[in-house]
Amino acid sequence: MPLPAVPQHLPFARRTMLQAGSIGLLGLGLNHVTALREAAAGSSAERPTRHRSAIFIFLSGGLTQHDSFDPKPDAPVGIRGEFAPIATRTSGMHVCEHLPLLAARSDKWSLVRSLTTPHNEHSQGHFSILTGRTPMPPGFSAVAPMPGDWPSIAAVAGDVLPRRSNNLPPAIVLPERLIHRTGRTIPGQFGGQMGPNRDPWFVEASPFNGNTYGAYPDYEFHFVTGRHHTESLKFQAPNLSLPQGLSMSRLTDRGTLLGIIDRQRADLERTAQAESFDNHRQAAISLLTEARMQRAFDIHNADPRDQDRYGRNAFGWSLLMARQLVEMGTGLVQVNLGNNETWDTHENNFPLLRDCLLPPTDRALSALIDDLHERGRLEDTLIVMCGEMGRTPKVNAGTGESKTPGRDHWGAVQSVFVAGGCVPGGVVVGASDKDGAYPSKSPQTPENLAATIYHSLGIPETAAWKDDAGRPFHVYHGEPIAFG
Repeated sequence: MPLPAVPQHLPFARRTMLQAGSIGLLGLGLNHVTALREAAAGSSAERPTRHRSAIFIFLSGGLTQHDSFDPKPDAPVGIRGEFAPIATRTSGMHVCEHLPLLAARSDKWSLVRSLTTPHNEHSQGHFSILTGRTPMPPGFSAVAPMPGDWPSIAAVAGDVLPRRSNNLPPAIVLPERLIHRTGRTIPGQFGGQMGPNRDPWFVEASPFNGNTYGAYPDYEFHFVTGRHHTESLKFQAPNLSLPQGLSMSRLTDRGTLLGIIDRQRADLERTAQAESFDNHRQAAISLLTEARMQRAFDIHNADPRDQDRYGRNAFGWSLLMARQLVEMGTGLVQVNLGNNETWDTHENNFPLLRDCLLPPTDRALSALIDDLHERGRLEDTLIVMCGEMGRTPKVNAGTGESKTPGRDHWGAVQSVFVAGGCVPGGVVVGASDKDGAYPSKSPQTPENLAATIYHSLGIPETAAWKDDAGRPFHVYHGEPIAFG
């Protein structure tokens, strides 16, 4: 049948028109209309009941293995530190005394005590763990991301995982980018060789201002001067960058939008079969117009009992938001628990861990495991927690203004916490030596850790991503860690 000489008008549902009216508001091109119509159609579809997800909890600064998941009670005091080990629910497995809630749930999580890298500096360590690649790329810079960097695990997952019908990004990083207090942006978080258009989606929910550390407000501390009040700090859902002066009420006001739509209708109809929609901006439209999407980021209006169980602080809010996002279908959520290298305890190691870092982590992570288990999602959701390095076996005599003992950088070994994703509970993979200095059994690499995440997400071992020139690059550079 010959095509009509004049293009026929395509039907637009009211929601599509509302979304289309948002195009100009967000600075989008007219080639974005097709995907908006698809977003509208998909928004009413039933969400699949099962999907595979991962929550990657990153402890910037480097968690000390001795004072968390690999205590050495028989080592000299200068190595074992101030904390006592406690038994877990798993026979023979001990953890630090300040992780009692996790200890009681050890049947639902496992450990890798032998992750190793050659990197003793923060930038290289961050880059290696966040990208799942041990060697640094040509042209690597420790002070800034570079175009030739390996892409982050979050960027790769966001690129190769399928987009769900609700248009949430396949990979999200929250509650903030990793920025050092000096202002430098930590490399390894971005798309790198994929290009900036394939950076992961960053949810900027935490008001990092260069002086914000830890799980504020109730566990907030300053690296040198001690704890201080943070009542003015707000942890909130992402700012989706509406134009200045445009409120959400105006965005959802039918009259305002109809006026915009009337002015755009001719162009919309002429371009209704245009090219694919930019992923990041398509997601922004969905978040602006879908109440369910907005609720996924809304932790302050969550059930008060959930907020209490997770903790009403930056760590608890972050993991609660992560749970809500994986329930909505996000594949990978990376949670940065502590910006500005919060876990970098060169000094004041034991008070900071005891009073400011381990308690909110223990509480929030335990609540996350409980929730996923009770909701039938734990076996489909892998939880991984580690930093960019471990800490030195030997406790130093105290540095900086506090002159209080701490532990220094140590890439040679660290512990990794793993739960869910069909990983059996109560398993310990690998071991460190008697001083917690080097792997003594089954050493694991960042490549293996990344492969474990990819495998749990259902990404096939043959998967590849392509650069802008169409050249393919392997996703996997290691083997998934075997837990059974």
